[in-house]
Amino acid sequence: MRAIQVRELLAQGRIVLNGWSVIPGGFLAEVMASLGWDSLTVDMQHGIIGQPEMIAMLQAISTTPLTPMVRLAANDATLIGHALDGGAMGLICPLVNSPEEAASFVAACRYPPLGIRSSGATRAMIYAGFDYGGVANDQVLKFAMIETGEALQRVDEIAATLGLDGLYIGPSDLSLALGGSQGFDKDEPHMLEAYAAIVAACARHGLVAGIHTASPAFAGRMAELGFRFITLVGDFNFILAGRGAVNQARKLIAPAPAA
Repeated sequence: MRAIQVRELLAQGRIVLNGWSVIPGGFLAEVMASLGWDSLTVDMQHGIIGQPEMIAMLQAISTTPLTPMVRLAANDATLIGHALDGGAMGLICPLVNSPEEAASFVAACRYPPLGIRSSGATRAMIYAGFDYGGVANDQVLKFAMIETGEALQRVDEIAATLGLDGLYIGPSDLSLALGGSQGFDKDEPHMLEAYAAIVAACARHGLVAGIHTASPAFAGRMAELGFRFITLVGDFNFILAGRGAVNQARKLIAPAPAA
């Protein structure tokens, strides 16, 4: 089977830098994949991406060594099968609130007798190799998102799920659940305590702790806290950051006041 770069990096004790795409389009995904990430995630939950577009984006990512990943729209076996059969080598599952939900997610990612995934990998075999079916159970990366108060309270139970590779924090939803506001790079004391609790749970159960960040500085802080899978926003945010250049140019080219 084709090597999964993220899995290799994590096995070496290194920290993975993950990119994020919410805008559909194979060419945009190809451009994103050229920026130097270790992996790139296609967001099917909050992106405006359909299944054919997801496949095109995974194909574009596959022109590079990056690990192609998908953030699912929901913890649903059909959606999980679509993403994996399409060639995603890692999945991030939103809103996992209990060990039962975590186990359901993992089961949908694995072929029997370990799970319930239906055989028929189609594009995944073309991308990963024709031995894919025999090794995919253990090779495909599986991250459960911790982003609610219930999930935080049950984080140790969730982390104990057999077959799970990591926990991934959705900081904006977690902040809302804990009485805060939307947004990334949350460093209020109660949020830092939540981060520490999730990192500790991962350490106890041999999992990888992941988090979404919005700035290089905060990404560095999270690495110091023990996160080993760190996302630095993505295409939408990078394009919006262009507002600064537009505003600066507008000021420079503004016509002088009329005499």
